[in-house]
Amino acid sequence: MKHSLKRLFCSNALFTIGVVICLFWILAAVFAPLIAPYDPVAQDLSVRLKPPSAEHWFGTDSFGQDIFSRVIFGGRYSLFAGLLTVVIAGALGTLYGAIAGYVGGWVDNVMMRLSEMIMSFPSLILAMIINTVMGSNLFNTMFALVIVAWPNYARLMRSVVLSVKENEYVSAARALGAGGLRVLLREVIPNSVSSVLIMATTDIGNQILMFSTLSFLGLGSAPPTPEWGMMVSDGVDNFNKFWIAGFPGLAIFTMAVGANFIGDGMRDLLDPKLRKQF
Repeated sequence: MKHSLKRLFCSNALFTIGVVICLFWILAAVFAPLIAPYDPVAQDLSVRLKPPSAEHWFGTDSFGQDIFSRVIFGGRYSLFAGLLTVVIAGALGTLYGAIAGYVGGWVDNVMMRLSEMIMSFPSLILAMIINTVMGSNLFNTMFALVIVAWPNYARLMRSVVLSVKENEYVSAARALGAGGLRVLLREVIPNSVSSVLIMATTDIGNQILMFSTLSFLGLGSAPPTPEWGMMVSDGVDNFNKFWIAGFPGLAIFTMAVGANFIGDGMRDLLDPKLRKQF
């Protein structure tokens, strides 16, 4: 695996670019207090709506806040929301789908009908409804994203488990006296999870976009929290000041593209049909 990953870096330029982009934003978010030259929420009306300059690299917004500092700190919220949403939704969906696929029968039918009920709603609309009912803050927004995301993982995991549970090594484990739970946890899930990992890697960018969209609509973190989607929303009233929405929008774009590049590379590495190339 280590050798294959090394060859993937050398042979797949987009994967390498994606890793560099995502690592850049992660490190920027972690070390934001050391990188940002200004307090991200400090207001100075004497420098409001200033274009990019040596003093303010990304310019300032309508409250005189330094946009560069807000973009750097904003990564903490957007990346945290995207990563944690994928981890929680992926874990719930993986376990849910594995149980449904492994048990089968009426249990599978009931569990899948529940997931289909959630998937029948447009994801953004359902997330907006949940967030509006619960109230707009960071954790409620993440909860809404988890609710709309986990069925995708569940259906993917179920489809893989339906195939994996028919393999000979699963039958051999049962023949040796292993219980259903042990077979599920030790044999079925470990041999089914690669597809979910590929989906999760790609989905990080999608969840960051979803979180930013909800924040853009005023359903995310409350002002003056420096969050990328909210910063883009702030630029709507100042279209002639490109830097207000442009730089946070560029941050969202690059992070989403980087995550998708990594997802494509992980697919090439973990997909059995493509793994032989590495």
